[in-house]
Amino acid sequence: MASAMSETYKTNSTDNCYKTRRNNVPIIHVRGTHYEIGYDIGHTFAGMIQNFVDIYSPLNDTYLPLFATEEGRKVYEETLDVVKKQFPQYVREIQGTADGANVPFSKLFLMHLDDIISNVTGKAQETALPVGCTTIICNQPGQEILGHNEDALSETMNHWYLVSAHVVEAGHREEKFTSLSYAGFLPGYTMGFNHHGLVYSINTLSAAVLRSGKTPRYFLARALLGVENFVQAQQVLRDEGCGAAEGFSVNMTFLAQEGDRMFHNAEVGPVEADGVRSQLNILTVSPGENTSHCNKYLRLKVAEAEGLIIQSSVRRMEAVCKHPPAECRQDVIDILSDQTDNEFRVYQEIDRNDYVKTLATGIFDCIEKTWSIYADKPRCNEPILVIPIELRDALARCAKTER
Repeated sequence: MASAMSETYKTNSTDNCYKTRRNNVPIIHVRGTHYEIGYDIGHTFAGMIQNFVDIYSPLNDTYLPLFATEEGRKVYEETLDVVKKQFPQYVREIQGTADGANVPFSKLFLMHLDDIISNVTGKAQETALPVGCTTIICNQPGQEILGHNEDALSETMNHWYLVSAHVVEAGHREEKFTSLSYAGFLPGYTMGFNHHGLVYSINTLSAAVLRSGKTPRYFLARALLGVENFVQAQQVLRDEGCGAAEGFSVNMTFLAQEGDRMFHNAEVGPVEADGVRSQLNILTVSPGENTSHCNKYLRLKVAEAEGLIIQSSVRRMEAVCKHPPAECRQDVIDILSDQTDNEFRVYQEIDRNDYVKTLATGIFDCIEKTWSIYADKPRCNEPILVIPIELRDALARCAKTER
């Protein structure tokens, strides 16, 4: 059913567990149904997940108190009802993780609700909004690179792992993917790849108005891990019949595509009032072109939340634009390592008091078909892990040769 690298996460002080950067990458290799892979993830990383649930400030300071109110409980229940209909298999994954880690399902689902519950109830706090993640795309001759800084609230430091999963369940499409995952969350809402050749990264976007009873972005990002091509990716993001509850951006390409390399940046907006599909705008990055994205809408006309997330995105984009257009992998690494803005750095260090940190940097080389993961500033360090991106057709050929 599952094979995993045994990982025991213990700390003597929850105050110190996210104030130092641990140079390791926990990873689980797992196969089974959706519930089974969730359970094995939860069981393997139970200590880490329990610890994160205890210290995750948005959950404990905002989501749980609102869950105890009538209006907050209404948002929880109607959104849960929707995802049970739209993506019941991923609800089972969360239930499996909760059971395996011995934590309440309600706490994990509240984490997946994210800012929906506070926004819809009118209790949103500016300081609770995320302000990180930077993606650079370089589509130059011989240098087809997607680079990404994964930023998150400081308590998320050392509370993440890689999930390499093969999902096989009757009635659902087969899925095989590798994704960075925050403790207790569904895989998908970060960066990774699948065996159909999807390579992607996510940037959070904070719309001013979110929707209850619609699909949280964590579920749409999880569904992306099963798509076979760009057409299916667009269908997932539009979420016809329901629509996204919140905003986010996806940077992606498909390694198995025919013809020239094409990257895409998809900006997703919450479904409009009484709408039944996400707002969607897609930019295609052709050979010889580059692009970058932070945490601000660049094309889709969506009213945005005010505050640090916009300030940070503007300042990081200004720092990115001071660099010449990236022509190679090293240029992408240099941009993602930029710390010239003392307040809103592209690469956020652990030794500062900022409440957002860069957890990891990922460099996808689409020609070499590798994913290099850096646990520290990439310009000054070697990757801690380099993962070959294996495609389904290549795996099938290997299996046929062995027979």
